[in-house]
Amino acid sequence: MSEETKGARPEATTSSEATMTEKKSRRPSTRSIKAGTDAVRNQLASLVWLVAVICALFLAVGALLIALKANQDNALVAFVLDGADLLDGPLNPETGVFTFDGANAATKSALVNWGIAAVVYLLIGKILDRIIRP
Repeated sequence: MSEETKGARPEATTSSEATMTEKKSRRPSTRSIKAGTDAVRNQLASLVWLVAVICALFLAVGALLIALKANQDNALVAFVLDGADLLDGPLNPETGVFTFDGANAATKSALVNWGIAAVVYLLIGKILDRIIRP
């Protein structure tokens, strides 16, 4: 054998070896599957957090509109207040956890009850975000 052919490898491969190589390359690796599921979980966690922030914004802006005595006949103000009414749950300003008497009772009640509800939405949203995110 000459020196040139000692280290040389045959260039041709059999058809079964080529088929096995093709099958391995088409099959997703465990690393790529994990990366895909992590990406989906990140997107879902971001969506949950976004929904929680939007709910908290509706409640906070609704309380601010009541405190500023905004015109409730305005379509935008009515939309925000209706959205806040849907989201307040047991922290309703009229029958909520904290009720006030006297001057500015409605304003105080909306600020306190809707403010607490907004904080609860943010806390739950962040907890769910941390649970879902990889």
